[in-house]
Amino acid sequence: MVEQLLKRRVVEEMTGFSRTTIYRLMAEGRFPRPLRTGENSVRWRMSDLQKWMDALAETSVA
Repeated sequence: MVEQLLKRRVVEEMTGFSRTTIYRLMAEGRFPRPLRTGENSVRWRMSDLQKWMDALAETSVA
């Protein structure tokens, strides 16, 4: 199975976060880091985002 790589705009739509919020959370170690796919290009692994969302759901249930 091929890993799905997502553009920043797609990640923004999925999370409801702005670009600024995504990068702030990454700096705080609270959001998955992307892969550098080119000189000016990054992509997030769908699996990393799914794990992050699952962990968030677990903490909000308690």
